[in-house]
Amino acid sequence: MSAATMNPAGPSQTGLPAVPQLGRKRRPGESVIKAVLFGSAMISTAITFGIIAALIRPVIDFFAEVPFGDFFATEGRFAVLPLVAATLMVTVIALLVAVPLGLGAAMYLSEYASKRARKYLKPTVELLAGVPSVVYGFFALTFVTPHLLQGLLSIDVGFTNMLAAGLVLGVMIIPTIASLAEDSFSAVPQAMRQGSFAMGANRMQTTLRVVVPAAISGVAAAVVLGMSRAIGETMIVALAAGAQKRLTADPREGAQTMTGFMAQTAGGENPVGSLDYNNLFAVGLLLFLLTLTLNVISISIVRRFRQAY
Repeated sequence: MSAATMNPAGPSQTGLPAVPQLGRKRRPGESVIKAVLFGSAMISTAITFGIIAALIRPVIDFFAEVPFGDFFATEGRFAVLPLVAATLMVTVIALLVAVPLGLGAAMYLSEYASKRARKYLKPTVELLAGVPSVVYGFFALTFVTPHLLQGLLSIDVGFTNMLAAGLVLGVMIIPTIASLAEDSFSAVPQAMRQGSFAMGANRMQTTLRVVVPAAISGVAAAVVLGMSRAIGETMIVALAAGAQKRLTADPREGAQTMTGFMAQTAGGENPVGSLDYNNLFAVGLLLFLLTLTLNVISISIVRRFRQAY
């Protein structure tokens, strides 16, 4: 056999065109794209470490004067547990609203809606994400509390309360959960649905027993991302949940959340470097670690239940 025949890039003995050696071709544009993507990843990482670096020094100064026991306490000037409890209470209420409605909307858009209906309904649902959070806060104060809770449902709540804040916060994160979950449902191969229909399952059984389990990693990521969004929300809880630091398990009462406390403390009344000013950074670092923990849990859940098709 000749050398020309052995070499795929050499002259063809059968009259067919030679196979090009794409691996040896220089692509300067691809190198530029890789450099841009690598730079984007490094910038994101640098910003994360920059945030941590900005928080560390004031936190060190704060704990140099305040013991850990006074910070992780239920009562006191610097007690953070009432803030954490109120934050978790509002977040749980928001998830109780957003998860059923968000997943229900995602199931309808992915499995039941026609192309025409999906064309108009999905942008409408995602439009809720464009409403400023301060508008949601005033909506909770002027409508949800007086007309829905006190009027229609006859619930004894104060002017500011965690229940109204959680309900409105749940409405705000519906688009986050619905959009990500709908993308996960749509990514499930159509052959799995056809196989389920061939076995005699109806559309509801196919959705709940085939599509949802196949997309469970994306659903879990959507829920955790919505939870992180709820924990980090500021204006709704600052306006509707209240500004009094208290440890209570009654959502009808008002209580201050971590982000609400940070918004109040950063209002300009505390001098830079003061103890109250450094307390702001301590609460901020705890909130950052709490959100980071949720993201790590989300990644582990996605990796555990991920299915490739």
